[in-house]
Amino acid sequence: MVEMNLIQAVNSGLKCAMEGDASVVVLGEDVGMDGGVFRATEGLLKKFGPARVMDTPLAESGIVGVAIGMAVAGLRPVPEIQFSGFLYMAYGQLVNHAARVRNRSRGKFTCPLVVRTPYSGGIRALEHHSESLEAIYAHVPGLKVVIPSSPYDAKGLLISAIKGNDPVVFMEPSRLYRAVKEEVPEGSYTVPIGKAKIVKEGSQITVISWGSMLQQTRLALNHTNVDVELIDLRTLKPLDVETIITSVKKTGRCVIVQEAPRTGGFASEIIALVNEQAIFSLKAPVARVTGFDTIFPLYKLEDHYLPSTERIINAIEATANY
Repeated sequence: MVEMNLIQAVNSGLKCAMEGDASVVVLGEDVGMDGGVFRATEGLLKKFGPARVMDTPLAESGIVGVAIGMAVAGLRPVPEIQFSGFLYMAYGQLVNHAARVRNRSRGKFTCPLVVRTPYSGGIRALEHHSESLEAIYAHVPGLKVVIPSSPYDAKGLLISAIKGNDPVVFMEPSRLYRAVKEEVPEGSYTVPIGKAKIVKEGSQITVISWGSMLQQTRLALNHTNVDVELIDLRTLKPLDVETIITSVKKTGRCVIVQEAPRTGGFASEIIALVNEQAIFSLKAPVARVTGFDTIFPLYKLEDHYLPSTERIINAIEATANY
């Protein structure tokens, strides 16, 4: 075991996947010589060569489109999009092609594609570098959406995604890249996609989050006496509905913390599921702590936009005391 931060864990996961399978290739803007904008691919070009680590032109639709062709032809491409705000240019490729290959070919072809992209705020970047619109990808049938919140999970989930046969949007919270460290195995291992993690067991209230907001929520729990059961979704699609409903039926209360804007965010889907499957267990309305329905602000207002520990604590205590 070695202590790693999240970016080191991603790099280690890519190395393990590439060592274990010669069909795994990496491509994207500056992923070779420069090692990626956050250095997630640092050292891969030297180790695996230009046939497997490819710098591309600045053309997101082209990067993902070429990667889809690679995947259908038998490779396992892992394209990097420098920031999630630039992935919209490739949205048509993901929706119209990557997500439909298996169904369109009636199972003859699959699309083992993993699109890695940093997302979310907290690093004092600009609006296209800081958005949290993960819900638009989770809405697409045929796409999987994975969002790790810790180094251990980042490596294991990434290796699982690369080994799978379906397209995955792998969203990495840039705020956490160098903010959290933990022990991570040096060798290859997997964390199952579609299985949430109960970070902390509790009896009074279920709190659900993912990505950087999971860590923000953990900080908030240090300032409340409410006995919280904290769930890290880890993957939004497929969603571990069973873990969510079992927890809510036990506690009778639920708070969801997301960084994304409030309207149409993934928290809304979780609320609908809870209402459908656990409404008679609820002792209070399900609460949401979210970003605002505005364009992500410039850095002077960033801390006002992002859900704070104070807002999370207030939601937990108001729901617990309802």
